[in-house]
Amino acid sequence: MASSETLTIRPEPEVKAGLAALAQVTRRSKCFLAAEAVAAYVAREAGIIASIAAGLADAAAGRVMPHDIAMDELEAVIAAAAGRRP
Repeated sequence: MASSETLTIRPEPEVKAGLAALAQVTRRSKCFLAAEAVAAYVAREAGIIASIAAGLADAAAGRVMPHDIAMDELEAVIAAAAGRRP
């Protein structure tokens, strides 16, 4: 089993009440749900930061596309998707 550490948070009363309600409905502890939420937040934010770093590296290496070409491609994808709708 992985080790864990204690973390103290001070949520707003509405958040605390919502967490308690979720814990009751899901039959999980508030601590479990809070730990899951923090883990999801950290993973999401780390992914965003990694994507930004990759984009900056692409830009620095000259791997970019002119805006008008990018927009033309995007509009073509949108038009194709709209054409497939019933």
